[in-house]
Amino acid sequence: MADQGLEGSQPVDLQKHPSGIVPTLQNIVSTVNLDCKLDLKTIALQARNAEYNPKRFAAVIMRIREPKTTALIFASGKMVCTGAKSEQQSKLAARKYARIIQKLGFPAKFKDFKIQNIVGSCDVKFPIRLEGLAYSHGAFSSYEPELFPGLIYRMKQPKIVLLIFVSGKIVLTGAKVRDETYTAFENIYPVLTEFRKNQQ
Repeated sequence: MADQGLEGSQPVDLQKHPSGIVPTLQNIVSTVNLDCKLDLKTIALQARNAEYNPKRFAAVIMRIREPKTTALIFASGKMVCTGAKSEQQSKLAARKYARIIQKLGFPAKFKDFKIQNIVGSCDVKFPIRLEGLAYSHGAFSSYEPELFPGLIYRMKQPKIVLLIFVSGKIVLTGAKVRDETYTAFENIYPVLTEFRKNQQ
């Protein structure tokens, strides 16, 4: 299974990732305060990458290609940035949106930038017995296959929610720093190997 660690071809640091698997960051959600009131109609009319439908949602939705992200911009000056694949990209994107708002004539600042959620995913490359896992970790698990095919595992430390699928695919959400994602995965990995499905 040595090829599994080839994330962009660097060897995996087994000190930090004993499983040999590094979850890939899929989406970063961040917030920032532009610290000024915004006229959303003006922004929607002047920025070409913006849409605004106040009956549907009270924010301007703006997109940029690099880094490929979407921002929700509120009249209060608060902004949410989603879609970046790393913390640095998220900050860079948020700065670009702030610049666009400044260029439209608003005295936008860049205050209190904060990562709110990191979503990561990985594949353990073996099938998992979700019933057994749900049964033995009942306090943390909810598994209702009629409603959702994955097992929802609410880890307490770090406080991360994991979606665990029969296929061995794992989604980790709720982290504020990427190390929480990594720690949560290393915590769950021995449990997953314990409930590895025997292939017939």
